Amino acid sequence: MSLVKAAVFASGTGSNFQAIMENANLPCEISLLICDKPGARVLEKAKKFGVPTFVFKPKEYTNKEEYEKLLVEKLREADVSWVFLAGYMRIVGPTLLSAYEGRIVNIHPSLLPKFPGKDAIGQAFQAGENVTGVTVHFIDEGIDTGPIIAQEPVYILADDTEESLKDRIQKVEHRLYPRVIQKIVK
Repeated sequence: MSLVKAAVFASGTGSNFQAIMENANLPCEISLLICDKPGARVLEKAKKFGVPTFVFKPKEYTNKEEYEKLLVEKLREADVSWVFLAGYMRIVGPTLLSAYEGRIVNIHPSLLPKFPGKDAIGQAFQAGENVTGVTVHFIDEGIDTGPIIAQEPVYILADDTEESLKDRIQKVEHRLYPRVIQKIVK
């Protein structure tokens, strides 16, 4: 029996992509990596793991709907059933949302609903919080507002810097995301 196919969307270094790929108990095959930044380090990681990639530049399209139609086409060509956002720094629009409703998952470096959007770690740090964390959630039309699947707290220590806090949050992300994928993909 062949595994369900999934795609990962990423814009940066790909540390969560790598954590997903290194998980031996994944209930799906990552059959495509979609990236909106040519030259992003995640592309090297995809090559290392033998995962096909599709790279696009959003500015080359008239609007989000135009490039999302193309993304949906690429996902369907790869027979993708699930989409995992892993540091994808774009808001998912209605075209992609409707094609994969209830099957797009995101990971976010805060305990949502606190600190949605960009720089959640910096926001928590600057606000003087003593706890933040990681949330894995389904995507909806809002920014980091979809139904929460799992959360794990990360305490902010007195001697933390934003960088040390980010490192600890990423360790939790790398453990939590594959676990959630194991739980939800059927």
